[in-house]
Amino acid sequence: MDQDKVTEFLGRFVSDLAATDAAGSVVVGHRLGLYRALAQGPATPEQFAERTGCHLRYLIEWLRGQAAGGYVGYDPATGEFSLSEEQAFCLADPNGPNVAAAFLISLGMLRAEPRITEAFRTGAGVGWHEHHDDVAVGCDAFFRPGYVAALIPSWIPALDGVDAKLTAGARVADLGCGLGSTSMLLAQAYPRTTVVGSDYHAESIELALKRAAEAGVTDRVTFEVTTAQTFTGENYDLVTMFDCLHDMGDPIGAARRVRQALAPDGTWLLVEPYAADAVEGNLNPVGRLYYSASTFLCVPNGLSQPGGYALGAQAGESAVRQVITDAGFTRFRRAAQTPFNLVYEVRP
Repeated sequence: MDQDKVTEFLGRFVSDLAATDAAGSVVVGHRLGLYRALAQGPATPEQFAERTGCHLRYLIEWLRGQAAGGYVGYDPATGEFSLSEEQAFCLADPNGPNVAAAFLISLGMLRAEPRITEAFRTGAGVGWHEHHDDVAVGCDAFFRPGYVAALIPSWIPALDGVDAKLTAGARVADLGCGLGSTSMLLAQAYPRTTVVGSDYHAESIELALKRAAEAGVTDRVTFEVTTAQTFTGENYDLVTMFDCLHDMGDPIGAARRVRQALAPDGTWLLVEPYAADAVEGNLNPVGRLYYSASTFLCVPNGLSQPGGYALGAQAGESAVRQVITDAGFTRFRRAAQTPFNLVYEVRP
């Protein structure tokens, strides 16, 4: 045994365990608005306690831990903690990457560990609706900034003729819409277009309805509780799915329903997690993130539904293409990509 390699592995373990334990502190900062408060300017723990109204002793430990992890800065000369412009953008700006919300997803899904452990033995599924509410709320908060940054500026223009249709006024079905952020983004960007968002999770749709009312788009956005295999309506100009096809037990059934519901010249915008076809192409930090989430969320959800599929978050383009082809579509292309997503244009 190579002792240097043991030491190297233990170094990785310490880093991983520290990050795992720190997730709770990040969520505390997210829930209490501590990052937003620190973004107002440098502060000693005492000043920060006055600013936030939180208990000084807890704040001391929280600030020091955040500084140890590189999430906040510390000036030993003044005893002040602070956020750089970049840290504030990532942690405190709801329109930034909102990375703190990602930890909300992680803590939410890890609450299901006993059930997931048992599912390893039995092969049973665990649906998204069976997870803690933090999973759905965290997913919306974390994924929304990426959709804001890319959906209207990049992904829609990458589709042949879709921007012009939406501008003129089109009919859109947004499947697996969750809390409705993508549905509302489309409606706000294209006032002449109507959007029907759908999701099988009733609690998410309830929140989507409230948010649509608050945004003042209920004249253009409606929601329904239904699956991707049974959503209502026909002759849609655009059907969208954002990071959800790989979660379905019956993705072919969903794809067939999309083909049936599309207008003859309609388009399916399919967004999936970035993944290589070969396993070795996913053995990197992003792949590790996706495989971990897929173990707790995506694969269990697929196994909880009829259909016989559990693609998982790292299915890759070839597996997605096979589903699309099996459903009867004849045109499939990668229209765009980001470090985290692959964006496909699918046509009948």
